[in-house]
Amino acid sequence: MRHRKIHVGIGGASGYAGGELIRLLLQHPDVQITYLSSHTYAGKSISTAFPGFAAHHLPPLEEFDVQRAAQKTDVLFLAGETGFAMQVARPLLEAGVRLIDLSADFRLRDPAVYAQWYKREHSAIDLLDEAVYGLPELVSHSQLREARLVANPGCYPTAAALALAPVLAQGWVEPESLVVDAKSGVSGAGRSKFGLDYHFAELNESMRAYGVPTHRHTPEIEQMLSDVAGRVITLTFTPHLIPITRGILCTAYARLLRPLTAQELTLHYRHFYQDKTFVVVRDAGDFPATKHVAGTNYCHLSLTVDERTQRLVVTSVIDNLVKGAAGQAVQNMNLMLGLVESRGLELPPVFP
Repeated sequence: MRHRKIHVGIGGASGYAGGELIRLLLQHPDVQITYLSSHTYAGKSISTAFPGFAAHHLPPLEEFDVQRAAQKTDVLFLAGETGFAMQVARPLLEAGVRLIDLSADFRLRDPAVYAQWYKREHSAIDLLDEAVYGLPELVSHSQLREARLVANPGCYPTAAALALAPVLAQGWVEPESLVVDAKSGVSGAGRSKFGLDYHFAELNESMRAYGVPTHRHTPEIEQMLSDVAGRVITLTFTPHLIPITRGILCTAYARLLRPLTAQELTLHYRHFYQDKTFVVVRDAGDFPATKHVAGTNYCHLSLTVDERTQRLVVTSVIDNLVKGAAGQAVQNMNLMLGLVESRGLELPPVFP
C-alpha cells in the first residue's frame, strides 16, 4: 500500500534559502510541496522568481496566510525575514503543523540577548524553551525527533561550531583564546538587500570585514559552544564579505592547553564526527575550498598546529545556502519525521 507523501510548505519561498529548499525538496522521495508563499510575488508562478523552476509543477505563490498554511502542510519551513516566524509560530503549532524556522527568531534562548543583538523585543517568549536548536551534529537526535519547532542554525554559527566543538568538548583549548575569522559569499546577505555595498562594481574584486565586533551571529556561536564546553564561552568573531556567490570559509584559532600534534587532533576530530554523515575531516593540512562543497550539505574540515605559538588552526567550509540554511533544514526535517538523516540530501558538489 502506498502511503501519502508528507505535505511540506515554504513561507518566504522567493528568497535564496526558499529557492534552495525548493531545489532540494523537489528530489526528496518522501515529500510533496503543497504550499508556497511570497509577499513580493504573490499571485504569480514560482518561475517568476526563479525561472529555472519553469518545467516543474509547483503551487502558485500566495500571500502568507496561517489558516491556508495549516490546511495545506504537515511541515512548514519559515524562510522569511527575522521577526516573521515569532508572529505566526503559535497558531501554526496549535493547528498541528511542525515548524522549521530558518530565521534567528528561536535560536537564542534568552529573550534579553535576542533584544540586545536584534534590536527588537521577542513576541513569542513562551516558545523559546520548546524550540530545539537544529545543528544535528551537536544536538541530540531524540530531541529533534520529538520537536514541534526547530530553530535552524545560522550559516556562520554552523561553520564555526563544527570547527571548534571537538576540542572544546575535551577541554583541550583555552576558552578565552578563541578567534573565528569567516568569509562568506554575497548570497548570505539574502535576496532583498539593495544597498550600495552589494552593487557589482562595489563588491567585485574587493572584500571587506563587516559587523565588527557586533555581528548578530556572535551570541549564537557562543551559546552553542558554551553548551559543548559546559561553561560560558566568549570569543572574537569577524565576518567578511567576498566576491563569490555562495560558500563560507571559516578559520578558527584556539591556544592549546597541552602539546598535541596535528595528527593527534585529526584523529580526535574523526572520532568525534565518526557517525556524522555530513562532516568530512580531511588530512591535517589538506585545507578545503568552498568549491569542494558547493551545492551540498557537507562540511569539510582540516586543521594544523602552529608549534611556535601552540595555537590550533581549524578551517571549515560549507555552502551557506545548503548546510548553512536549506540543506540543514531538510536534514532537520528528516530527523523530525523519523527518516534517514541524509534522505534527499545525497547530492555531490557542483564543480568547477
